Amino acid sequence: IQMSNRLYVGNLSFNTNQDTLHQAVSRFGDVSEVKIVTDRETGSSRGFAFVSMSDATSARNAIAQMDGTMVDGRSL
Repeated sequence: IQMSNRLYVGNLSFNTNQDTLHQAVSRFGDVSEVKIVTDRETGSSRGFAFVSMSDATSARNAIAQMDGTMVDGRSL
């Protein structure tokens, strides 16, 4: 079984930006991409993102350590 290294991150604060999320997740491994999903018309955050990690071990560590942690006042 191959695990995807792309993680869904939900319940983001609308103030969270890519740099903040990158810093929070990069403690657990190399982050290759952070994509905060935005509304097409307003350009504002929709409250979730996808984070791509360099390998499955880093992705598993990030999931285990980040679940329920606070970022910008919101529990992920």
